Amino acid sequence: MNDAHHAPHTGQDVDLTNCDREQIHLLGTVQAYGCLISTSSDFMINHVSENIADLLGLAPSAVVGGRLTEFLPANTIHDLRTKLQLIRIDTGAARLFAVDVMGNGALFDVSIHVSGHSYVFEFEPKIRTEDRDEMALVQPLLSRVKRAKDVIGAAREAATAIQVLSGFDRVMVYKFAEDSSGEVIAERCAAQMESYLGLRYPASDIPKQARELYKRNLLRLIADADGHNAPIVPPANALGEPLDLSMSVTRSVSPIHLEYLRNMGVGASMSVSILKDGELWGLFACHHNSPHYIDYERRTAIELFAQFFSYELLQKSEQKIRQEEREARRIHDHLMIRLSNGEDLYEGFEVVADELAEIVSSDGILVYSDGRFIARGATPTREEFLGLARFLNTAPTGQIYATDNLASVYPAASSFGDRAAGLLAVPISRTPRDYIVFFRREVTQSVNWAGNPEKPVELGPNGARLTPRKSFAAWQEIVHGTSSPWTDTDKRAAEALRVSLIEVVLKLTDDANLERRKGAEKQELLIAELNHRVRNILNLIRGLVSQSKDGATDISSYTKLLDGRIQSLARAHDQLTRKEWEPSPLRELIDVEVNAFLNNQSGRMTVTGDSPMLSPEAFSTMALVIHELVTNSAKYGALSNNAGTVSVGLTIDEDGSLHVAWKEQGGPAVKAPTRRGFGTTIIEKTIPHELMGNVKTQFLLTGFQANMMIPSRHVTAGAAPQPVVATASVHEMKVETHGLSGEVLVVDDNLIIALDACDMLKTYGAERAHMSGSVDEALAVVEKRDISFAVLDVNLGSQTSLPIAQKLAAKNIPFVLATGYGDTEAIVEAYPAAQIVKKPFTTESLLREVEATLQSRS
Repeated sequence: MNDAHHAPHTGQDVDLTNCDREQIHLLGTVQAYGCLISTSSDFMINHVSENIADLLGLAPSAVVGGRLTEFLPANTIHDLRTKLQLIRIDTGAARLFAVDVMGNGALFDVSIHVSGHSYVFEFEPKIRTEDRDEMALVQPLLSRVKRAKDVIGAAREAATAIQVLSGFDRVMVYKFAEDSSGEVIAERCAAQMESYLGLRYPASDIPKQARELYKRNLLRLIADADGHNAPIVPPANALGEPLDLSMSVTRSVSPIHLEYLRNMGVGASMSVSILKDGELWGLFACHHNSPHYIDYERRTAIELFAQFFSYELLQKSEQKIRQEEREARRIHDHLMIRLSNGEDLYEGFEVVADELAEIVSSDGILVYSDGRFIARGATPTREEFLGLARFLNTAPTGQIYATDNLASVYPAASSFGDRAAGLLAVPISRTPRDYIVFFRREVTQSVNWAGNPEKPVELGPNGARLTPRKSFAAWQEIVHGTSSPWTDTDKRAAEALRVSLIEVVLKLTDDANLERRKGAEKQELLIAELNHRVRNILNLIRGLVSQSKDGATDISSYTKLLDGRIQSLARAHDQLTRKEWEPSPLRELIDVEVNAFLNNQSGRMTVTGDSPMLSPEAFSTMALVIHELVTNSAKYGALSNNAGTVSVGLTIDEDGSLHVAWKEQGGPAVKAPTRRGFGTTIIEKTIPHELMGNVKTQFLLTGFQANMMIPSRHVTAGAAPQPVVATASVHEMKVETHGLSGEVLVVDDNLIIALDACDMLKTYGAERAHMSGSVDEALAVVEKRDISFAVLDVNLGSQTSLPIAQKLAAKNIPFVLATGYGDTEAIVEAYPAAQIVKKPFTTESLLREVEATLQSRS
């Protein structure tokens, strides 16, 4: 894990950008699994590693000074030159897999990169030569990461994926904190491995230069902590300078780190960088009990997975931030509406404090404004805050101020540390004077360190340098005097609050006189409109009472009919209040308004044409217009008797504008009004005045007509309304079951199927799921772990799961057999009796057989 070892063989990274382009280097100390060569563009060799010399069958002295063309076949030289044509300094390494370098059938994976003025060629013997598609595993494993709900869940899935790809005994997701210490936030390890989950490591475990190297070289493998390293001959160029080996994939590592690994009982390790916004967010840290080599092709797949995981990590982090910001903005806007209407922070503090607490989580809130002090929850007293306010006034003007350890920057805070250990101060005036302050109590933290964090660096034989710690037992430290930290979301919400409150203060000051002047006019207008509305409601109720008589046969049916129409009318008036501030369907508005009068009588009202969505402004305006049209039709027009009908045509024109054609017929003979009432004024004037549209009305003898145009900026096309059919998802279906508990075992030679089966059993109550791909692995798990249930794939490649089934039956452990074969009887006749599930199985089909097995034992 802790990769101070990522320095080159000399203990430092060297910049060779000033070296002569014609000087050639074959590299220094390399791992036994790899060979390195460094040459210039003319392929002359200046240095050679001992193991590449062995590959050529020559002594190093016979290679240095020659050309690559003297030692490698023409086809190999051609392939290398072709890759060099594509490589760029900023593109990292070029890669070739399974290359017959010497033309003798021995295959190698090849890496090429630029170091200073040299090209570096690295050759790794190809250990596995069977046909396989390493990249095919990346996508299904990545899909599991995508399904995770949060960062921790994604980290757990990623640890599993890296273990699947790499085969390491232990895979940890190691996240860096702001103080550069690190914590293991997720882990996947074999049954015999000690867990490091939750342990924290001091910043000195991974020095700054090693962190920078992790950002450049994303994957480092130590296949054998006790392995042999091959030196480079000679170790430096003519100027005494070693080559920069930062990007080399086979270079050796610091002996200090190798000792570090041995102290941990680790035989092999691998670290893979996790980047976020170009910075080092964390690492995949992998350990194995014994030497463990992964060829370059598989490492490339792992590196690709890590890069995709970094992207998913960024997506999930941003998704969480956006969700938190949307919620904070909703509450914030509600508060701003309240304050913009003139509500005083001090006078309405009890109500406002509830809104503030939802914006930023805290244990106490206070407002200090114009010398007035009011507080709620765990806060300093007025006298204590006056001193604190003077301290806050020294902070940069016009900025929020946050700390989770107030006493460390303001020692006087220790006197009220039991109430306020951290604060987030929001200035709400243009000069340092008035504040809203959020406080948080002390949170006593128990930090589990991997060894004593006070002694990570010791004096070694060569002076002050990093010396590996020999104890990895958890060291617990209790931290006092700090609150839970203020997150970036908290700070962004506080900053938005600061800006908005200052704007509100200025707005209230500028608008105060204007509002007073308009007050009387608004009051008169509201009284006039209220009077009109009351009259309309009274007339409407009278009309409903009168019309409802025709459809009633007795007092009970009359009451029911009248009640239904009144309820429908109430829903029409509620429609605007239940809609969020977003485009809404005009058809729904018309339907709700008209149904209040027609009580869903089909044929009386038809709406044809398009399905427009109106902006909130236009929807509010049309609610008034449609209400007046329906009301007038019910009082005087086609809806005032039982024979009249109304048709409404909705057409969205090519320019995006909406044309609404209201046409009544079959009602009483129409007479043009002798005067324009308030309702008629709303129909004819509101759309032109508020929406810049137009309205034309006609009082024809056969029926009233109105043609309205709403401009395109208020209109969007919507889908025709569809009936909603409620269905239950698989996850919502509940079945009465016995359920699982404890640890379970899944045996399958297909890793993806095994992972999915583990997830299915966990949803059924299993606390932990073990995976095995062979008989030996499965039998070892059964011996070492307390297994309560198992799912066995009948065919395991060259093996069958029969020995496992027999072992489980002997231990009286229930299990289910899974098979892709059709003739199950012939296949499992030698097995102990068990339920069988055929592939491909679903969650329901697998759990059905699990439940049947459990029931047979109850």
